Amino acid sequence: MSRIKRALITGSTSGIGLAIAHQLAVAGTDVVLHGLDSQEEGDKLAAAFHHQHGVEAIYVQADISHPDNIDAMMVQIKAQAGPVTILVNNAGIQHTAPVQDFPPQKWDQILAVNLSAAFHTTRLAIPAMQAQGWGRIINISSVHGLVASVHKAAYCAAKHGLIGMTKVTALELAAKGITANCICPGWTDTPLLVEQFKAYAQDNNTSYEEAKQGLIKAKAPYPDFVSPADIGQLVLFLCSDAAKAITGTSMPIDGGWTAH
Repeated sequence: MSRIKRALITGSTSGIGLAIAHQLAVAGTDVVLHGLDSQEEGDKLAAAFHHQHGVEAIYVQADISHPDNIDAMMVQIKAQAGPVTILVNNAGIQHTAPVQDFPPQKWDQILAVNLSAAFHTTRLAIPAMQAQGWGRIINISSVHGLVASVHKAAYCAAKHGLIGMTKVTALELAAKGITANCICPGWTDTPLLVEQFKAYAQDNNTSYEEAKQGLIKAKAPYPDFVSPADIGQLVLFLCSDAAKAITGTSMPIDGGWTAH
């Protein structure tokens, strides 16, 4: 990357978000880590980033299912670190159930975290990007933003909606040096999928490890999980000058899942 930038990565204390933060930090990007961990735990993680990568790093704790918390978080980031020029909306939650049994509270919560939170962080980050004439908005959607699976009505609705919002954002900002894109991962071994693996193992009378392989093979020809670090590398590319004309896209990194 040609210059120092500052990135906010939501949901970055574990899994895909943490891997993205590491890849950006390796490239010299200052990072704002976010999660629900305690401030003490988050501060330790930020200090480790500073020690390992030599970049400035802070941690913000916020429940982003509530817009007021997002407003406060963005004010805190600006005061503590400065404007955000790279926004990675990664935070997500999951619940699976048939439509008729899907708890309305879970529906509302999933849409709030997986879709509405990305809208709020985006609208609040855009002015600073416009002022600098440069910005990158990268939304971590999912293969389920492109195709559906049973029992995932809320998750699919949110991830499909995230792709639509990203396209509109890209159209509005394309002439202003700001790109907006989605990345759509397939099976990735993260905490988000633990309960699905357990349920598959129970339903099919297999071990937990066998359940992982069973779920992968049921959807994708690539016989392994997508690496969070590889997703981080794709984020890094989208932040580069080589990607300045790439905007409004939805990039699968799914082991061939959506090739069917």
